[in-house]
Amino acid sequence: MRFLSVLLLLCLGFISNPAFSQKNTPKVVVGIVVDQMCYDYLYRFYPQFGKDGFKRLMDKGAHFRNVTYNYVPTFTGPGHASIYTGSTPSNHGIVANEWYYRPFGREVNCVEDTTVSTVGSGSTYGKCSPYFLRSNTITDQLKLTYPGSKVIGISIKDRSAILPAGHLSDGSYWYDYATGNFITSTFYKKELPDWVSRFNDQKLVSNYVNQPWNLLKDSACYTYINQDNSPYEGLVGGKASPVFPYDFSKATAADQFTLFTILPAANTFLTDFAIEALSKEQLGKHVTTDFLTISYSTPDIAGHSFGPYSLEMEDMYFRLDQELARLFRSLDKEIGKGEYVVFLTADHAVVPVPQFLKDHHLPGGYLFLQSKVENLRRTGIEKFGKDYLKTIENDNVYLTPDVLGTEMESQVIAFFKTEIAKWTEVKRVYTKEELLSKTDENWQQMVASGYDKERSGELIFILQPGYLPKTADTPGSHQGTSHGSAFNYDTHVPVLFYGKDILPQEVFTPYEIVDITATLVHILDVQRPNTAVGKPMLELFRKK
Repeated sequence: MRFLSVLLLLCLGFISNPAFSQKNTPKVVVGIVVDQMCYDYLYRFYPQFGKDGFKRLMDKGAHFRNVTYNYVPTFTGPGHASIYTGSTPSNHGIVANEWYYRPFGREVNCVEDTTVSTVGSGSTYGKCSPYFLRSNTITDQLKLTYPGSKVIGISIKDRSAILPAGHLSDGSYWYDYATGNFITSTFYKKELPDWVSRFNDQKLVSNYVNQPWNLLKDSACYTYINQDNSPYEGLVGGKASPVFPYDFSKATAADQFTLFTILPAANTFLTDFAIEALSKEQLGKHVTTDFLTISYSTPDIAGHSFGPYSLEMEDMYFRLDQELARLFRSLDKEIGKGEYVVFLTADHAVVPVPQFLKDHHLPGGYLFLQSKVENLRRTGIEKFGKDYLKTIENDNVYLTPDVLGTEMESQVIAFFKTEIAKWTEVKRVYTKEELLSKTDENWQQMVASGYDKERSGELIFILQPGYLPKTADTPGSHQGTSHGSAFNYDTHVPVLFYGKDILPQEVFTPYEIVDITATLVHILDVQRPNTAVGKPMLELFRKK
């Protein structure tokens, strides 16, 4: 026992000894994901950005201008998992934000975990963990290699706080729609740290939500100032028209907690929390590199209602630019200029509102699933005498359990493929056998990279460019937009690195989103995470 005790002390000494730390690495890495950010926002909004936000990254950092997602579906959960694992859903298992999960016989949230409880609230919004994440993240790898490093993940969305910070997170915190506070789960902690409780006690959401959202700048600064009352935008908060200002001060307290997340003030709230985490968790004060993951969810929450060519999203990004500048100034002060690395990217971009595309004679439209599924189910029953269609989720076709593994399965799959291929809104349909086989076709490769045999359907289809799936053809279905496709409007995203030893440059080399983690491996001096498939972005390591 004494020998084991001495050996343990020696091991602990090695872990804490600076001789076993990284070589010339930054004190902190800050990973920023902007939820639903089109690549061209950097240039469309550049003239109105201040010098210290996006422009600091673009002009003083390494700007990778040709980075795309290499799989579908391009959703928030898969995006965050792929950025931080350096892999695709076929490996890390996060195939959508929600999917039909056969073992449970129901749809599941990508970070739900019924075995844990909420910490910081009596609500159920905290019953989450990285349970469904099958791969290690770069943040996991940092903790495995240098246990003294600290990893913190924060976001409004649960999945966006949980997946980036990984399984070994020292604290992942997300928004509680029931209380307006930041919460976590018992997967991470038994109780909130004192600093998080004190932050929550300020009740900042009640203050922010009662301040109307007006334009930040003079009207002459906005490209879309004359398009405020657009027929392509959804209505939020009971408004009769989608126009400024957005004032939710008269809404009920319960509604305010939800409506708050669509306001730019939610980005301010998250930045407040990030700066507090930076200080109270003593990030950058440890022997080895610490890692803070931040995901700004509000651009996506608002973007679904307003679309990429709206006055609301223009003002959203002007305001987000200010939040980034505030965060960077805090990093300069707390960590020191040149002592940290920031990277910024997006989990996906977004398609213009399809009705807008149609009205402007561009390719686009809608697949109204309710009627299609009813017809598909009826023809299947006519063909086989039984209903073998369980559900269609995220363009995945799931068959009923009783046909799986039987001689009938291949016949049913072939029949449904033929029928779905007749839908004019559909570009391609693939069976699970096709997705497990090698191919040179780009679209099939992308779908295969997003396929998991346990969590995906027996068939997956992709829509034509500019199309979105909707439940039914209603007036509201022609307003707002979404994402998830294999096309460039969803897959082409910004990637910017800034900070310690990073030279200003524009890089046009084609890269994929999985290459971010492969690059961070060499910034952090760690091994590649277990399923990482990316390659390092070599220009980042160019010497002066």
